[in-house]
Amino acid sequence: MPRDEIQAGPSPNRQYHPVLTGQVALVTGASSGIGRAVALGLAAAGADVAVNYVSGPDAAEAVAGEIRGLGRRAITVCADVSQEAQVQAMFRDAIAALGTVDILVNNAGLQRDAPIADMPLADWNTVIGVNLTGQFLCAREAVREFLRRGLRPEISVAAGKIICMSSVHEVIPWAGHVNYAASKGGIAMLMKTLAQELAPKRIRVNSIAPGAIRTPINMSAWETPEALGRLLDLIPYKRIGEPDDIAHMAVWLASDAADYVNGATLFVDGGMTLYSAFAGNG
Repeated sequence: MPRDEIQAGPSPNRQYHPVLTGQVALVTGASSGIGRAVALGLAAAGADVAVNYVSGPDAAEAVAGEIRGLGRRAITVCADVSQEAQVQAMFRDAIAALGTVDILVNNAGLQRDAPIADMPLADWNTVIGVNLTGQFLCAREAVREFLRRGLRPEISVAAGKIICMSSVHEVIPWAGHVNYAASKGGIAMLMKTLAQELAPKRIRVNSIAPGAIRTPINMSAWETPEALGRLLDLIPYKRIGEPDDIAHMAVWLASDAADYVNGATLFVDGGMTLYSAFAGNG
């Protein structure tokens, strides 16, 4: 880098925008659970939101209604993120309705669990298709829009932000869930490679890796005292996470306060990745 391009601090003319006013977010899998909380959190911080869903239009519309109740614009967009044509149509609809996309939260994901000896190829392909290929397809369309629109310094110091929803299982093996763990491990390198490629274009890419979060997808892990006790044995902080824990992180990552954070996986897990079973056996 030429010497005159190296700066000790931010440009004196740079204005930081601590909230998301004037920005548009697209959140995949936003009709329930973590996606719903993230969509509402971004809206509370000032963003308009496109709420993606693949089933349950009433639930998606309820989320959009809550966003409108916060004084923000919202639309619902039905798309299977593993299908290229549907992803492209989703972005066209979001941009036509809301003007652009500034923030993509790649949240849509699912599980199809089985021991490997019993796992059908269809279940492997479905999980990889939604969890990993879906993040690629959505990121590609978001980047195309960021590059088309360019930087809007009055809105944000970045041309665009992508937040990939990963999992502690990008680093913790999970027997009986090989497709899910493989998809999350793939997200880790997808995110880092995109962050490296896109940083010169002022596009930031990061991941959030939740631990155990209280959502319908993992209800069996916390709905009884016995199950909750077993789960808490894995969490040094001794509480299960809430969807809002993830939403708070997403809002920060999308904001200019996180402008120098790029290519990072932020674990929001109460310390699960500290491997608490080793605490007394070091």
